[in-house]
Amino acid sequence: MAVYTQVSAEALSAFLARFDVGALVSAKGIAEGVENSNYLVDTTDARFILTLYEKRVAADDLPYFMALLDHLANAGNPVPPAIPDRDGRLIHELEGRPACLIQFLSGVSVTRPTPTQARAAAEAMGRMHASLSGFSLDRPNSMGVETWADQLARCGRDLDGIEAGLFDRLSSALDRILSRWPRHLATSAIHADLFPDNVLMLDDRVTGLIDFYFACTDIRAYDVAVMHGAWAFDGTGRVHDAEVGDALLAGYQSSFGLSDDERAALPILAEGAALRFLLSRAWDWLNTPADAMVTRKDPLAYLRRLDFYQTHGATIFA
Repeated sequence: MAVYTQVSAEALSAFLARFDVGALVSAKGIAEGVENSNYLVDTTDARFILTLYEKRVAADDLPYFMALLDHLANAGNPVPPAIPDRDGRLIHELEGRPACLIQFLSGVSVTRPTPTQARAAAEAMGRMHASLSGFSLDRPNSMGVETWADQLARCGRDLDGIEAGLFDRLSSALDRILSRWPRHLATSAIHADLFPDNVLMLDDRVTGLIDFYFACTDIRAYDVAVMHGAWAFDGTGRVHDAEVGDALLAGYQSSFGLSDDERAALPILAEGAALRFLLSRAWDWLNTPADAMVTRKDPLAYLRRLDFYQTHGATIFA
């Protein structure tokens, strides 16, 4: 979550008047994340999240995301659907951006997950994947394997300003990953971004899976690889927590499961996930507007994960 687009109290009050949600009491911008502009909105009736979709989220994709959330919510998953206005509309425009009013879910995102919390979150992912077996809509992965060469070229030699020789290192890594990418594995709708800050918890219980704006159709086990890289390392990427990683894999195995082929592919899927987030973080690092209320994330934290998976992936996923 982040704030790129400022919303005045007057504009927000007029926006809320379209809904049966009470009158505006307060609104606070949320700085975490890098994708959209988000506000925590309190009204006289309840609390909501207001999301304004920035350029990385295409307006044409919003019906897919809304349908996905409705499908998951109807299947009993703890996800936050959009709130319809009095005319039943979910997608609106505010301050020149597509916007949705989102149900608020209680809970907090953990910054240092325990093995118990990681297992619970992975179990929730497994249940989500089970629910999505009946979801028929399709959306290509806008940040998937087929886009990484273009992303690398777009960043170009500016990457060497982040770390000397980074462009050449990533070029070699991309060639290795593409040559081994397991295109034969089962696909489905996936979250593709289930970091700890996209899971809400109360103690060790999952109360919310949020921010589905990278959701897409892709290799299902890739979702597990993304989650492993996000949960089983500290924020710098220097420290790998094997207990957290093992608990995550055990939790997913208990609620959905991995085939032998999927398990064998996890090392290269994890390398690919590390490269994907390294490239998007690098682009944001190089191009975030100076006046944006947003927390930039260190791309080198994912270079360290990439190096770790290349060296130790076969062992930790055995």
